[in-house]
Amino acid sequence: MSLFFAMFSFALAMSISPGPVNMIILSSGANYGIRKTFSFVSGATIGLTLLLLFIGLGFDKVINLYPDFLKYLEVAGSLFIIYMGYLIASSKPELDIQKQKQPTFIQGFLLQWLNPKAWIACVAGVSLFSEPNNNQVFLTFSSIYFIVCYLSLFSWSILGDKVTLFLSNEFRLKAFNIAMGCLLIITACFLLYTQFS
Repeated sequence: MSLFFAMFSFALAMSISPGPVNMIILSSGANYGIRKTFSFVSGATIGLTLLLLFIGLGFDKVINLYPDFLKYLEVAGSLFIIYMGYLIASSKPELDIQKQKQPTFIQGFLLQWLNPKAWIACVAGVSLFSEPNNNQVFLTFSSIYFIVCYLSLFSWSILGDKVTLFLSNEFRLKAFNIAMGCLLIITACFLLYTQFS
């Protein structure tokens, strides 16, 4: 039972803690509501789960052989996060869904595969919750992570939707979008800075 609790705790800490994906979900929830954000949440959750399975079922050996792979991934991921931050910061403060570029399933999926935080979480999870020649423990962990991740990311969309109570006019919504976009860009720049310093 303590192993299940450890798996749950790890998945919750990695999924609920602020990061690029959660910031986008928060912003999308505020701009488009829970229902319109659900496809991004689904893409991010499925993307992370498949990344976890990909690493856990063998790719971790490639990472050990080529440690520079994660450095290149961090650069590519940071550039994609900057792009997503730009989209959020430059979005119009009107809630006309037809005119806006709302986050999509594919963007959520790709962001997880390009997100350094997701790779670190998956590599750490694989090293903690897998056993040689026994995939049962790892598959159990992957199932728990999937459920916890879905609920955690969905809760960020609910939080974003509730934030709209305070974003009652175009000026506040625009300021919120700029702040969220800038936070993403700053996060990505920090990742790039640590990579090259």
